[in-house]
Amino acid sequence: MSSMIMSRSLQARIGLKNKIFALYLLALLLLALFPPLYLSVSGNKQLFLGIPMPIIYWLAIAAFLGIGLWVMYLAECAFGEIPEDEELS
Repeated sequence: MSSMIMSRSLQARIGLKNKIFALYLLALLLLALFPPLYLSVSGNKQLFLGIPMPIIYWLAIAAFLGIGLWVMYLAECAFGEIPEDEELS
C-alpha cells in the first residue's frame, strides 16, 4: 500500500476505522482489567449452561476479542490494506 497514492477520503476512513477499533479494544481491556467488574461476578455461584459465571465472563471477553479481530480483518480487506497473496514459483 505504500507504493500506491491513497485519496484523502480513503485515508480518513482508514483513520476512523483504526480509532473505532482502538476504542473497542480499550473497552475490552477495561472489562478484563477493571477489578470491580470481575469481582461482581467472581463470587457468583450461578451457572450458565453448566459453566460458572466467572468462566463465562472470561470466555465472553475472549469471544468479543475474536469477533473484533475478525471484523477488523474484513474491514482491512475491504479497504485494500491487506496485499493479495503472490505465488512463489
